[in-house]
This record gives sequence, C-alpha cells and structure tokens, in this order.
Amino acid sequence: MPKHLEFVSNDPALLANESRLRLQTIVRLRWFAILGQLFTVSTVYFGLRFDLPIGFCLLTIAASAWLNIFLGVNYTLRHRLSARFASFLLAYDIMQLAILLFLTGGINNPFTLLIIAPITVSAATLPGRNTIILGATALALTSFLFFFHLPLPWSEGENPLFSNVYLFGFLVAIIACKTFLAVYAWRLSHEARKMSAALTATELVLAREQQLHALDGLAAAAAHELGTPLGTIVLVAKELGKTLPGDSSLSEDLDLMRSQAERCRDILKKLTHQPSGQDPMHLHVTLSQIINEAAGPHRNNEIRITYQLAPNEYAVNRSEPHGERNPGLIYGLGNLIENAVSFAHNEVIIRANWGGGKVVIEIIDDGHGFSPDVIDHIGEPYVTTRSSNRGNSTQTGLGLGLFIAKTLLERTGAVLEFDNRSLPHHGAVIKMTWPRGLFEAKPVLNAISSASESKDC
Repeated sequence: MPKHLEFVSNDPALLANESRLRLQTIVRLRWFAILGQLFTVSTVYFGLRFDLPIGFCLLTIAASAWLNIFLGVNYTLRHRLSARFASFLLAYDIMQLAILLFLTGGINNPFTLLIIAPITVSAATLPGRNTIILGATALALTSFLFFFHLPLPWSEGENPLFSNVYLFGFLVAIIACKTFLAVYAWRLSHEARKMSAALTATELVLAREQQLHALDGLAAAAAHELGTPLGTIVLVAKELGKTLPGDSSLSEDLDLMRSQAERCRDILKKLTHQPSGQDPMHLHVTLSQIINEAAGPHRNNEIRITYQLAPNEYAVNRSEPHGERNPGLIYGLGNLIENAVSFAHNEVIIRANWGGGKVVIEIIDDGHGFSPDVIDHIGEPYVTTRSSNRGNSTQTGLGLGLFIAKTLLERTGAVLEFDNRSLPHHGAVIKMTWPRGLFEAKPVLNAISSASESKDC
C-alpha cells in the first residue's frame, strides 16, 4: 500500500485538530436558537404574563447575538473552525442555555432538553475527546440546575410542585438521551469519515491504474511515429551496403546497424498491437499467468511461495481458466499476497482450483492468523488485524490496503472469505471465489477500466 495513501487518517496530529464544522453552520444555528429563545421568552412574559426576570433573559440572548456579529465581522463564513475553537463556541452555547434555564426554573423547565443539541453537533463534527469534554460540561451544568435555579415562571398562586423523584428521573432521562444521541451521532459520523477517506484512496488507486492504461496508448503512438524513421534507416543502410566493396571494413558495421534497426521495428510492432489483437499479455491470460504476475514482485529469499493449481473433482472442463489481463484484479491479488508474505513465518501457499462452474484462489500463510475479535470486520477501512513479522514488531497492516484490494476484487465479481487455518496448523486463509463465466467474461474483467473511464467523462 503506498505510504501517501495510508497517512490520510492515521496522523495523530491531524486527528487531534480535525473538525468538519464551518463558521457559517454554527452562526446560522445560533441565529436560529436566538430567534427561538426570543420568541419563547416574549410569549411567556407578554403572552402568558408569567413573571420572569425578563431583563436578564434578554441580556443573555443579546450576548449570543453580539457574539454572532463579532464572528461575522472578524471571520469569513466559509472559515473552517479548528477543533479547539469549535469546542469553545459550543461550550459557550451550553453555558448560555444553562443561564437561561437557571433564570426560568432550572430542570423544571421543559426546554432543558435543548442542552443536548450542542453535544450532538459536537459528536457529528469534532473528535471524541472534545465531545467528551463538552458532554461533561453539560452534565455538570444540568446537575447544578437540579439543585439551584430560580422558580419556574407560572401563574400567581398556581405554581406546580414536582416531587424530587420525578425531577431526578427527568435528570436521568436527559443524561441518557444526551449520551445516546452523542454516541449515535459520533458513530455515524466516524464511519462516514472513514468510508469517505477510504473511497478517496481507492479512487486514487483506480486513477493510477487508468494512467498506466493511458501509457499503453502513448507507447503505441510513439511506435507508430518511430516506424517511419527506422524504416528509412534500414533502407539507407541497405543502399550504402550496395555501394561498398565486398572487402570494406564498414560492411560489418552496416549489417549490425541494419539488424538493430530491424529489431527496433519488431519491438515497436508489438507495442502497436491493441488489447483486442493477439498479444498474449492482453488476451487469453491464463489463471496461472495472473497469479504469477501478481506474486512476482513479492518473492524473496526469506519466505517461500508455493503454487498449487489444478482442477477440482467437480471439473467437467479441465482446461485452465483464462481471460483478459485486468490491472485491478492483479493489483488486488498482489496486495493480498504482499500481506501474506509480510505476516508469514516461512511459507505462503497460493492454491487455485476450478470446477463446478467456479474459479477459486486461496492465499494461505503460516503466520499468527487473524485476531478473533476483528475477523468479522476485516475488509472495512482502517481495520488493522495483526502485527507484521518483518522489521518493527509494532508495524501493523491489513487496514486501508485490504479495503482497496477487497473493493477491486469484488468489482471483478469475486466473493472474499477470511478465516484462520484449522488446528494444528496456524495462519490466515483468504479465499476468493468467482463464477467461471464471470471470471472469463471480458466486460467483467474490464470493469475497473470502464468505471474509471466513466468517471473521467
């Protein structure tokens, strides 16, 4: 997996300052809260004629309005807030609402539930540490309002009395609702951010493969352009050879120049073949050739790679499956082989069989295997499953790289299964299964290229 893709979401410094909250969002939410607070206080005081400290309430609301004006003057509305600054603004909203609740009955006030709103916003846009701090602040202020507050505004002589048991239950309900919504919003946001970053990295890999395909076209164009001057060189060399005497020392050099020019022309002719032609690198690539090309870069002297390819007992057509060379398939398979080599102690077995209308490839290593607590989540972005046996013992793998490999292979029609070897053996097993007709179908094996081309249009 390229390093420049892995650091996207693994840098602690970036994660600590990560915020998806724009100033425009928080200012608009606060204006909405200000209008709601102003309407509610005015209705209670002037409409219902309940007695409340209207001056202090309006002063508290005005403070929020002035803060919004200050932010609008000093920052552009598209300014993306840092996690610390966003936390400060949300903490102010919690405190401002707590002051209003203190002036209007404390926890007896049904609008106490609104204190959940800033926590939910934080959970969806800020790192978990900031949300925990804001949640603790809101919890402390809510508990304070349980004991200390001004009387609930009501008609004179009709003040309701709530038992302490009821009020305590209301407090517990607020805390439970606050915790549930915060955790739920954080979880959804966290998964969305991971998936978005992982899909972005996948698109980078696909774009890279598309660029490699584009190089084939450039090579063919260059071969076409170079064919004419090389033909001229061959022709001139022949004519010069006719004018030289038979015993000339230059005859041998001219023959060499002509033979090398002919060789260049033969090489360029191969480059001009289109994938629809008869070049075996593009058409009728066998299953063993696909596996060899994927495993080739990962062979080393420390880990032995063993191949086991044969039809199974259900095979009616015992001929080896073949299809067009697919960069996405080879990249995904190579990524899994690379991981197996990294985690193996001595050997990696690549076992392939076909029959019963299916093509199956298994990658088996003799390492520690997959951890039982994460085996059900393998293939999700940024899931790290086990430590590598190479180099630094703290090095981990099978995170974003496996997600990309799994995505590429599934686009070719494969179904992936992850498991550990049965005792007494140890190690991991990754099994990929294709319907044979789908494996050999040209449209499916070109799915990666067509998908990339459609995005470029």
